[in-house]
Amino acid sequence: MSSDALTTPVKHRSLAAVAADYIALTKPMIIVWLEITTIAAMVMAQRGLPSLSLVGTTVLGGWLAAAASNVINCWYDRDIDSTMQRTRQRPLVAGTIRPAHAFIFGIALLVLANAVFLAGVNLLSALLADSAFLIYVFVYTMWLKRRSPNNIVLGGAAGAIPPLVGWAAVQGHIGLAAFACFAIVFYWTPPHFWALALLLDRDYSSVQVPMLPVVRGGALTRLHIVLYTVILSAVTMLPFAMRSFGWIYFWSALLLDGIFFGLALKCSLTQKRSDARLLFFYSLAYLALLFLAMSIDRVIHI
Repeated sequence: MSSDALTTPVKHRSLAAVAADYIALTKPMIIVWLEITTIAAMVMAQRGLPSLSLVGTTVLGGWLAAAASNVINCWYDRDIDSTMQRTRQRPLVAGTIRPAHAFIFGIALLVLANAVFLAGVNLLSALLADSAFLIYVFVYTMWLKRRSPNNIVLGGAAGAIPPLVGWAAVQGHIGLAAFACFAIVFYWTPPHFWALALLLDRDYSSVQVPMLPVVRGGALTRLHIVLYTVILSAVTMLPFAMRSFGWIYFWSALLLDGIFFGLALKCSLTQKRSDARLLFFYSLAYLALLFLAMSIDRVIHI
């Protein structure tokens, strides 16, 4: 990483502008999807709505931990962010926040997250949130992202941990249904992210990040998307087979999986960027709707 940014003077700016830059470092839109799975898992574990204070504290702790991961990711990746088209305006690249300040901010967020979990939730939730941080920062960002096309497959485990955090917050332990939630997000991540990588292949190629479309090509990436969608569909049936969820979940998953597979197959056959874009956005809706169906199913008991 270049050391130039470490000495770049930061011009005097308004407090609101500085705050906006620090918030941007946390990648808040990404955290929203993590919190959706956390809250849904809490509803599943409670078979109803947990206390609002517990939900609020868990969401706050999870938000802070995820924000810490994203800030450290921005700090470490600032060299490649300066080259990629979609990241050139990030605060560390633009020089509006000093790298040292960003690093301290990220660590402070992690410390604060642990304080929130330990004071208002439980130790297990804190440890799970910490494990997500460690996987995202050390396994994905620092180790695999620049070295292996399987970076998102293994590193994606970090994004699958929030449902475990939510479950542990309610029950104090992790059950089979919670691990099913983890598995679903784990196998959802590759086709979701590879659809995005197809759209950003030129960016990743420009900085020599070995995302699957860069090292294996678009056609093989699309085939991997189809294969992982099939695996994902099979995994979503496991909670029903284990009788952790009932018919509401089964039919919802069947419908959502069918649409996912259809869009993945179309993306593979047409090779169009527009189909990859549609698949990416559908995958976001898919995850939210699937976890909504899981929550309703656990509450209604059908």
